[in-house]
Amino acid sequence: MKKKDYDHFAASLDEDAGLTGASSQFDDVFVDTHRNAPRPDPACLYGLVGDVARAGSTNTEANPFAIAAAMLAYLGAAVGRGPYMPIGDDWNHARLFLVHVGRSSRGRKGTAKKLIFRINNTVKALDEYLVPQVHRGGLSTREGLALMIHDGYKEGKNEVPAIEDKRLLVVESEFANILHQSKRDGNTLSAALRDAWDGTSIRPAVKTCRVWASDPHIGIIGDVTPSELRELMHTRELTNGFANRFIFFWAEGDKVLPFPQYTPKDVVETLADRVAQVLKFAGADRPVDKDVMRMEFSPEAASLYSRLYRGELRDRSAGEHITGLLDRRAPVLLRLAMLFALTDKTSVIAVDHINAAMAWVRYWVDSVKFIFQSAIDEAGAAATTDTAQRIVTYLTERGQATRTELSKGCFAGHVSKERLDKALDELITASPPAIEVATVPRPNGQPGSPSKYYKPCAMHAKPANSANSAEREAPPASTADIAAARNVRSQRSVDAVETENLPEFAHFAESATAQNPAVARMDVDTSQIPHSSQVESENLDADDEVEVF
Repeated sequence: MKKKDYDHFAASLDEDAGLTGASSQFDDVFVDTHRNAPRPDPACLYGLVGDVARAGSTNTEANPFAIAAAMLAYLGAAVGRGPYMPIGDDWNHARLFLVHVGRSSRGRKGTAKKLIFRINNTVKALDEYLVPQVHRGGLSTREGLALMIHDGYKEGKNEVPAIEDKRLLVVESEFANILHQSKRDGNTLSAALRDAWDGTSIRPAVKTCRVWASDPHIGIIGDVTPSELRELMHTRELTNGFANRFIFFWAEGDKVLPFPQYTPKDVVETLADRVAQVLKFAGADRPVDKDVMRMEFSPEAASLYSRLYRGELRDRSAGEHITGLLDRRAPVLLRLAMLFALTDKTSVIAVDHINAAMAWVRYWVDSVKFIFQSAIDEAGAAATTDTAQRIVTYLTERGQATRTELSKGCFAGHVSKERLDKALDELITASPPAIEVATVPRPNGQPGSPSKYYKPCAMHAKPANSANSAEREAPPASTADIAAARNVRSQRSVDAVETENLPEFAHFAESATAQNPAVARMDVDTSQIPHSSQVESENLDADDEVEVF
């Protein structure tokens, strides 16, 4: 790297990471900005979804993970609102929004959906009531979206009857169109899609010809190039909860075949028959029956989910920008796990379903970082994470420290004000906070500003007798620990990751007992605030609750 190029890079990195004025830690380090594209775990290709993906990618240039994503979006829409999981005061359903990101002509985005359409047509021939409505013409407005699954309306003197089946799969081959529409003044499509993901009724506030859609069940599979996505995804979409409702995944063709072959008809029919059985099990042929199949966790799956929720699903190591795009990792994991359980024709979510769902969440995380985060951003976030981890360790050992003591005692003066402040902000605003600020007045009424001390929150504090203890309790894992664990998990299952790489979270998890086989109540805020989860025991008194986590 040339000197002038290095100076420019170092200045950018220092500014992003808050290193201005600090002693340089990059003088002897060559930072390579090249990165591998996301490499999804084969665990994503679970069960029926995986079989469809392998069938569609055999002898074609379609990426199997892109086919699997399209299948997940299709199934999420097709199963309807019958299967549900209680989430606080609401029910959570299995609908998903996915966006295939890949370069033009290399992504093979259209090819990845061909088999899904063939399966849908075959299932429709078996039983037309099983399949959802599929819209492939693009979206424009809230009113247009509601019109496809409307509750009925009056056109002149004529009454247009309601569409009873509210299941809809939107195939948006130009996801950039949705982003363009959301930029127009007065356009409410973005808000309508947020409502659709939540399952909230779509009710445009118009004076004439009101077209409403109650209890919509909409899934989306979209396509976009990375340049379009980055250029059109503005701050508003990144911060208002629109973007983090979509699973963005990077996938491109992994084969070069001059003469790709179609999937044999008998294979399509076999897969369609399996899909039809799943949809019948889920009650898809009775779309007006809502919330009739309660999905539950097995005890082992509940314990695993609780550990993931307290750990990896709350990882903030990539920085505020990326974390905001991934704030819905927990509810998305639940929806994916529900779908994988349904493909096994069971209402009980098992560990295997959590593993498969978590593989997709990790694929999503890796893709978002690859698409939206530059190598310099990545290095800056890592620097902040490292600083935060050192602060937590220092405060855990010493109990409390002033800002000056942190600068001198923890970093020997080799940390900039900006970097220290950024790390402290991350720790204070974490959910839950890792540290807190205590303000102490001057002794004996002396004039001057009160002193401020930083100390670990109760869950991070060292036990009072730990100095004499032969075995000290390990401090809770930081975002750095989680990030390190994720770097070595590609060939391991979630169980292996939990056991080998995240032992710090073991003391957080409470195993679900045999009397409490199902997670019955999980408070999920559909805003950007992560949710908390609980289990209710049917064998306890009405006022008693047992927390899973």
